[in-house]
Amino acid sequence: MTAPQKIFEIPLYPYVRSADQDAATPARHSVVVIGAGPVGLGVALDLAQQGVEVLVLDDNDKVSFGSRAICFAKRPLEILDRLGCGRPLVDKGVVWNLGKVFFDDRQVYEFNLLPEDGHRFPAFINLQQYYFEEALVKRATEMQAEGAPVTLRGRNRLTSVDQKADHVVLTIDTPEGPYTITADWLIACDGAGSPVRQMLGLDFVGKVFEDNFLIADVVMDAPFPTERWFWFDPPFNRGQSALLHKQPDNVWRIDFQLGWDIDREKELRPENIDTRLRAMLGDEIQYSLEWSSIYTFQCRRMERFVHDRVIFAGDSAHQVSPFGARGANSGLQDTDNLAWKLKMVLDGTADERLLDSYDIERVHGAKENILNSTRSTDFITPKSETSRLFRDAVLDLAETQDFARPFVNSGRLSVPCTYDGSPLNTPDALPQGPARSRPGSPCLDLPLGDGFLLDRLGARGAPGFQILAIDAEAPTGFTAQGLPCEIIALSTQTAPGLTARYLGEAKSAIYLIRPDQHVAARWETWDATAVETALSRALGKEA
Repeated sequence: MTAPQKIFEIPLYPYVRSADQDAATPARHSVVVIGAGPVGLGVALDLAQQGVEVLVLDDNDKVSFGSRAICFAKRPLEILDRLGCGRPLVDKGVVWNLGKVFFDDRQVYEFNLLPEDGHRFPAFINLQQYYFEEALVKRATEMQAEGAPVTLRGRNRLTSVDQKADHVVLTIDTPEGPYTITADWLIACDGAGSPVRQMLGLDFVGKVFEDNFLIADVVMDAPFPTERWFWFDPPFNRGQSALLHKQPDNVWRIDFQLGWDIDREKELRPENIDTRLRAMLGDEIQYSLEWSSIYTFQCRRMERFVHDRVIFAGDSAHQVSPFGARGANSGLQDTDNLAWKLKMVLDGTADERLLDSYDIERVHGAKENILNSTRSTDFITPKSETSRLFRDAVLDLAETQDFARPFVNSGRLSVPCTYDGSPLNTPDALPQGPARSRPGSPCLDLPLGDGFLLDRLGARGAPGFQILAIDAEAPTGFTAQGLPCEIIALSTQTAPGLTARYLGEAKSAIYLIRPDQHVAARWETWDATAVETALSRALGKEA
């Protein structure tokens, strides 16, 4: 990949005049995505891989400056692997599973996010957002060269949105003046300050917390291990907290809690950042400051993510505090949930009611993230002296007492969302099966001898449902609701990991798997009528 100092300068999708700008009448597109960040690029890759014509517009033409989001979790990496770019991200990133928590200068707790063997991807990688975006742009360029219907337009700024009954009219400004296009669907991935959201007069509900954190990304050759280190009340930042993470190229993310009533301009002066860094690192370690910023904890979301023909995803739909790495990771789960549903609506396989489930399931995911982030924020920044005394007591006890360790909360890190209560789920007919593979859950990966399970699951073209038959009799093929379903026969004799992850106490199992690798239904034995009913439900036809 390109050296980081050049990434910020080179237009990866430079402005080029398009035929739309010279059209006598506004050109019509199937899907237009606003925003070429991780979420916008992610949904564009997913749709294009399924043959949906998609146009991505961004007012920039380069990757983001500064490392910004850096922690990418296992589930989004699995999603991106299905899109053809998961492995390059892992190869470039810094892999980590272990985290440590310090109170004052003592280690009081440590955790392993992936103690279980048999997974293709790690719990987390750390990777600067500019590298992440570069990899996705590269993948989009490759797909375009292969004939996939994806186009990126840089320096194309959306200036107005006008919703009609069956399409959206968009006005776009460019260096050569404005033009107009229409789209069957508009996906807004334009960030927390979403211009699309503002144009439609929509807003967030939620909370802004009274605290600020300084991000300092520094380049240094330091002896720290590849782990997540979090301090409560450290000697170098008394009464506050701090975080240390390693990124590629010897770039380290350091966060300092600052408190609420601060002078932001003063805190961002290089000499004041240096004072904080020297207090933490000492005088021996030499460093250079690559990027700095101040952020405020916010846990907010839109009430609904689908507004007629405009759909919101990522930070434009929801915001959480960064401790827990739930922002970009949640946004990529938005795209994974949305793309196959929109494809089926465009194809006429399902009607628009299926998109209601995107709203239901991803609002559920946003609520889950906001709840976890709010709890983390309350533990990191106690709101009263009583709360602080409780927190400090928990940290003291955690050093020696196992029972106290689950209460330590330095940011509940991103985990895949299970869509409990989704209208697409069929009630569980395998109660003796593992709870973590219940309907609504993302499929758990495991080695099959000739690869991994997730290599065989998920849309790679027209989205389809699949059926796992584990130690169970089943037909070699099955068609229902006009959809052919691939049946994958598996045996615990050749893949013993299936027992713990999919059978539990059951002797056999049938799983109906959605195109986004989530479980729609499960049974102990094959029943064609039950499978067809569950498939109808998973298409939104029973809602």
